[in-house]
Amino acid sequence: MMEYINAQESAKFLFKHRQNKSSINDLPNKLTPKTDHEAYIIQEELKLLYLSLKDNVSIGKKVGCTSLEGQKQLDISEPFYGNLFSRFYAIEPDNISSKKFSKPFIEPEIALRIKEDINISKAPFSAKDINDLFDGFVCSLEIVDFRFNKNLKDIGAYNLIATNGASEFWIRNAEVFSMNKINFDDHDIKIYFNNEIVGEGNVNKVMENPLNSGLWLINKIAQKGETLLKGQFISTGTCTKAHELSPNTKVSTDFGILGKIEFNYN
Repeated sequence: MMEYINAQESAKFLFKHRQNKSSINDLPNKLTPKTDHEAYIIQEELKLLYLSLKDNVSIGKKVGCTSLEGQKQLDISEPFYGNLFSRFYAIEPDNISSKKFSKPFIEPEIALRIKEDINISKAPFSAKDINDLFDGFVCSLEIVDFRFNKNLKDIGAYNLIATNGASEFWIRNAEVFSMNKINFDDHDIKIYFNNEIVGEGNVNKVMENPLNSGLWLINKIAQKGETLLKGQFISTGTCTKAHELSPNTKVSTDFGILGKIEFNYN
């Protein structure tokens, strides 16, 4: 079992590289999580460091690895989660600077908004609780950044969890849609780079329905005594495969009747 002091040191190590926009080969062995429990302890310590930044607050959670193929690639049996922060967030930005990232990938997602502070004593929640838990949703884009100089399988799920689920920046549209705006079982999404289509997907790539992802997250953190608050978001997981970003790219994601999110990655 990792000692608490090592979890703190691991978080400081990761935070320094996040602040410096630098990549790493490996965590020192004694700072490397060996279980998901250790990985989430490091993530919690990292969250405290993030929240020490000026004008930074928690705005919700992200869920990662919500497809069976993604879980198989990392040899895990369920998704994982990370945190969303106000300092690393924008509503319909015109431009995003490549200087903020190391090796970023973009993922189009549906994000659910929390209706009221969640009373976790009522967990576990199920599909019948959806309208009590969420009061709307937004279109969003998550920029993930794998700080490790190795391929995803070799990074491993525990390192990804420790590094805040690899979440670096979160973008959403301005409008919050009503929960009945689309069919969460079937809604297509397309992503374009410089006006050329690079990916197509569907909301049902996310645990068959993004609502399943939201419920999973709420129930998962409730087991640890953690809740979500009114107005926070759950970004439920990517609807397409992740696409690597390169400078001088116009990114356009078409969410159909929900509109588009577009920005220049410079």
